Amino acid sequence: MRYYPLYVNLRGKRCLVVGAGQVGRRKIATLAACGPDEVLVLDRDPPAAVVEELAARPEVVFERRGFAPADLDGRFLVIAATDDEALNWAISRECAARGILCNIVDQPEKCSFIVPALFTRGDLTVAISTGGASPALARKIRQGLGEFLGAEYGALLVLMSTLRPMVLELGLPTEENSNIFRKLVNSSLLEALERGDDAAAAAVLRDILPPALHGEAAGLIDGALGHAGD
Repeated sequence: MRYYPLYVNLRGKRCLVVGAGQVGRRKIATLAACGPDEVLVLDRDPPAAVVEELAARPEVVFERRGFAPADLDGRFLVIAATDDEALNWAISRECAARGILCNIVDQPEKCSFIVPALFTRGDLTVAISTGGASPALARKIRQGLGEFLGAEYGALLVLMSTLRPMVLELGLPTEENSNIFRKLVNSSLLEALERGDDAAAAAVLRDILPPALHGEAAGLIDGALGHAGD
């Protein structure tokens, strides 16, 4: 089966995670980092220390009890990470009936969406999916990306996200803006950031950016390299 790739905005949304074991805890942390209004976590067992730490976040609510259909009321996205086959199927069917996005961990046949392996460098996120056929291969590919995509890619993204509104505010034609952005990402800027050579990186900016932004070059590079070092 081929899945439609989708990045979902969870801001203002209410999510549910059933099961707070090792896998469930990873799902809780990932959801909480994306700014939802609430992540309700249900588990009959006492919470592990990491769950208590997550529950200290205002958007995470932990309740030590089992799942009930009413827990789906108002939920945008649901993840079940339990070892109870009957419960997983019940959650899957109830979500399907209500049109709620549902993922049953490691059981794609019960899911309306699957969760890819994620590689991150700052705000850069790369999702790897094998269509549920081999999560192990997806993880291997993710690990390989770590050798290719160094911290300089995160720094470049910080730089580009700061630069973009500054360039657009100049009121240049769209084609000229696009040309500037293409030149930047295809220049030696990435290599300069990788070396931590702020002088060379600033020189690249001054060579490509409109004159009105030349005075910002050094500060932009300092900010990007500082972020990469966090």
